[in-house]
Amino acid sequence: MMRNVMKWAAVLAVVSPVAAYAAGDATAGAGIFQGQCAMCHATTPGAAGIGPSLAGVYNKPAASVAGYAYSPALVAAKLVWNAATLDKFLTAPQSFVPGTKMPFAGIADAGQRADVIAYLATLPGQ
Repeated sequence: MMRNVMKWAAVLAVVSPVAAYAAGDATAGAGIFQGQCAMCHATTPGAAGIGPSLAGVYNKPAASVAGYAYSPALVAAKLVWNAATLDKFLTAPQSFVPGTKMPFAGIADAGQRADVIAYLATLPGQ
């Protein structure tokens, strides 16, 4: 029986990369993104603004969009943007990656962060 439980846990981990943020509402996250992130970040592949495009950002290495000048701090952090790293970064970017260029105070509300992360996980890649 324990072997079956472990097997299902492994299947769920592979099938649902955003399982930790299943409570996040991607539709609500899109609205939050528009209000707090879209002034600097596009979601269209290759369309950089003040910040890089976030198309396909989920499960992608940080500082990896070609042609964007990332801060040395973000490059050195060697992060992969998954639910955990996005949650920490979106809470307080400057605290999580001291020296990042992102001049954003963060999203204090955990539910709103979960919604934004759920939205980011839906964006097609570059």
